[in-house]
Amino acid sequence: MTQAYALNDEQRQIREMVRRLARERVAPRAAEIDRSAEYPQDMFDLLRDAGLFCIPFPKDYGGTDSMLSAAVAIEELGRVCYNTAYLLVVQWVPFGAILAAGSDEQKQRLLGPLAAGQMRGAFSTTEPQSGSDVAGIRTRAKRCEGGYRINGAKIWCTNSPVADFVLVAAKTGDGDGAGAVNLFIVERGSKGFTIGRKEDKMGARGVPSCPLFLDDVFVPEANRLGEDGRGFKDVMEAFNKSRPLIGARGVGLAQGAIDHSIEFVTNRVTWGRPVSENQGIRWMLADMAIQTEAARQIVYHAAAAVDGGLSGIGLAPVAAMAKCFATDTAMKVATDAVQLFGAAGISSDTPINRYFRDAKVLQIIEGTNQIQRNIIGDSLLGKLRR
Repeated sequence: MTQAYALNDEQRQIREMVRRLARERVAPRAAEIDRSAEYPQDMFDLLRDAGLFCIPFPKDYGGTDSMLSAAVAIEELGRVCYNTAYLLVVQWVPFGAILAAGSDEQKQRLLGPLAAGQMRGAFSTTEPQSGSDVAGIRTRAKRCEGGYRINGAKIWCTNSPVADFVLVAAKTGDGDGAGAVNLFIVERGSKGFTIGRKEDKMGARGVPSCPLFLDDVFVPEANRLGEDGRGFKDVMEAFNKSRPLIGARGVGLAQGAIDHSIEFVTNRVTWGRPVSENQGIRWMLADMAIQTEAARQIVYHAAAAVDGGLSGIGLAPVAAMAKCFATDTAMKVATDAVQLFGAAGISSDTPINRYFRDAKVLQIIEGTNQIQRNIIGDSLLGKLRR
């Protein structure tokens, strides 16, 4: 399926507004956020005050109801600061999950505060022995009077130390496949719920990722997301629709690496002339720009396809291509940018090594790029299931 797109007036206005905000307010903080690895509360407040937390979602929540609008905003923030762009994504993940599978009561209780930045959430499926293999999780939710008792452990739960609740994946009943997995709203402070020490990460350092420990944690029936055995599938479809946003982060990162590279080679003089006058340098920059523009187009295409109603097995390979190609491009462009910087590229005194480290993270999170290739391959061979 093809989906024509062009940015409308509202989307162009969002791009210009976020670009200005990113350059004037976010860019000056980016290096320190990475260096200190401290949660950037000031950037969260900035995004909240600008009304950006609701962009992809229905107008009832103050949003644009457009994934393409969200991709544009993510790209502009990611161009100057990976971590600030990430603040939007980690807010949108629980919102999208509850919007897709939540009850009316859950939506009324949680979506308004999430959209307004008055509440924060997190999402947790990954366990030590199961990352992309969701069917392999071991955390169990056993029925009890009034709800469930959850026991298990998770790793790499991003945003958990600041979240008001975490959507935790756990198996119910006697089943052991992905069909037995449900999601539960586990509220901060629940007895037996512990958030472990944050990881010292190579990239994405400003938004903390931590292990979770659940020791007989009680979760009321009202906090199960969706129908028993169905909620997780609904949420996975919602995440599939948001996958172009990870690609948008790759596009923004690549464009930012190009911006820094142009500034560096233009101002650096060797043998009596700017480095930018060397043909080999110009060719490297040209290839970086070509790759980034190709990534931008595939991401915008995927986002527009979501806005056009594409879903299920039709959307899966399109979204996978956008995520895979854009984040691989970010890694290649960042690698070339470090090369253009020479010895300065491996110094913490210049920004480009931050782009290189963050790009590697993008190839791994939200389904590794090998998993994305599996999805694409399965689609080509007719093996995807609804």
